[in-house]
Amino acid sequence: MAATTTTEAGKPERPARAARKPKPEGQWKIDGRDPLNGDERIKQEEPAFEVRQRVIDVYSKKGFSSIAPEDIAPRFKWLGIYTQRRQDLGGELTGQLENSELQDEFFMMRVRFDGGQADPAKLRAVGEISRDYARSTADFTDRQNIQLHWIRIEDVPTIWEKLESVGLSTMYGCGDVPRVILGSPVAGVAADEIIDATPAIEEIKSRYLAAEEFTNLPRKFKSAITGNPRQDVTHEIQDISFVASVHPEHGAGFECFVGGGLSTNPMLAQPLGAWIPIDEVPEVWAAVAGIFRDYGFRRLRNRARLKFLVAQWGIEKFRQVLETEYLGRKLIDGPAIETNPGYRDHIGIHPQRDGRFYLGVKPTVGHTTGEQLIAIADVAEKHGITRIRTTAEKELLFLDVERDQLGELARELDEVGLYSTPSEFRRGIISCTGLEFCKLAHVTTKARAIELVDDLEERLGDLDVPLKIALNGCPNSCARTQVSDIGLKGQTVTDADGNRVEGFQVHLGGSMNLDPNFGRKLKGHKVIADEVGDYVVRVVTKFKEQREPDEYFRDWVQRAAEEDLQ
Repeated sequence: MAATTTTEAGKPERPARAARKPKPEGQWKIDGRDPLNGDERIKQEEPAFEVRQRVIDVYSKKGFSSIAPEDIAPRFKWLGIYTQRRQDLGGELTGQLENSELQDEFFMMRVRFDGGQADPAKLRAVGEISRDYARSTADFTDRQNIQLHWIRIEDVPTIWEKLESVGLSTMYGCGDVPRVILGSPVAGVAADEIIDATPAIEEIKSRYLAAEEFTNLPRKFKSAITGNPRQDVTHEIQDISFVASVHPEHGAGFECFVGGGLSTNPMLAQPLGAWIPIDEVPEVWAAVAGIFRDYGFRRLRNRARLKFLVAQWGIEKFRQVLETEYLGRKLIDGPAIETNPGYRDHIGIHPQRDGRFYLGVKPTVGHTTGEQLIAIADVAEKHGITRIRTTAEKELLFLDVERDQLGELARELDEVGLYSTPSEFRRGIISCTGLEFCKLAHVTTKARAIELVDDLEERLGDLDVPLKIALNGCPNSCARTQVSDIGLKGQTVTDADGNRVEGFQVHLGGSMNLDPNFGRKLKGHKVIADEVGDYVVRVVTKFKEQREPDEYFRDWVQRAAEEDLQ
């Protein structure tokens, strides 16, 4: 029996309380594989991809009401589909109702374009699917995919067959798996390219994406690879990315960044400090994915991203575990990568290494229709273009254009609704899906972003420096609010009359390509959605009045008075 001590006043002291044992994080290599939440249980009960056959054999024949709840969520995500929001439920109900109450009997479908590689046949097929089965919805995403809406479960097998006939798929479009691999849209083409990363992307796809070892990760795993000096794959906010690096002895290869991500706990990816030759990129990719699978946190879904593990371990330990437990060798130390401060998109005309050109155009906020996609395919085929690329900035690039074709091609694409010389407002704006379809959203974003661009062009004309504007429907930052010049995070706010209405919290001066940072959040400053146009005009006008020669918006924000940002 432990001895009892007394205080100076003669009263017995309470025995020291034993330190509370921390709860297991669900790390397979440390805590074992017993599932600690419902999603982990469902994933262990059955391989998620087995639900594909039920869609074909049962659900497409018996309709939405026949679908088992655990197949709708989470298993359908592995197939690249999940339910969209009911149209009669406003943003004030987000977070108040369960997903099963918010969901409609229609689906969003995400079509993968790894490396952004497309062609007229692929765009035509997606356009026809959009026209015939998706109420002509089609949105380019900042992960180089195309998303469709209003998909009925009855039509899914037919859609899959059509996609597969042109080499496309929705598999791994969502879910706790490696998502689409971002790649430079001008890999192997651009005159200023450092190294072509295409072989690495192709090997990862063929060697690892079909393997069962990565079909059950703690959560999504976002990848990007580029050999372009524009650093055109938003590498700072990916789980893993490879960026061109020139070693003084070994030549062109890649640095590896890990642990990036935004949402409610934004973190910038950290470099390993290594130089990796292209033939080792797939192996390093698989090793990092393996660390995430084995050591990633699985108990709490909001901590089940690689960035939390990197933050806990530190980059030095992460590299050590990578080398000792997964690669079995040391990586070559490499030079530090300097951030490219210029444009990362590919708007306009650019030279190719073969003497031809590529043309980059912008659909406003990536929004198109099925008919537009078909028209784009028609224009490309008319000009003999066989290679088209999607990008992380929601552009479309047309490769292999002869000099004398450029003017006519740009004119015809403008007529289709793709801007070859967009204003900085149209060039830099981005939005998420928003309240129209997303069950997490509080506000309407895409339609509002399109209206905002038109309003800004009419009232302000244009700018001579980049301006990134992001409208996000919720705190999850799918539209990158924290790394935009003007980030607008959707939430329900109270107007002057006490009404609960759609509004935004404001972030200013965020950046990835200029001193990467998450910007300046104006504490307590919120803008009613209907007044967003007036607010942006007011702030940009102040910038134009006060800016120094060649000053960027984000630099002005850092020194601007608080009242000038309101």
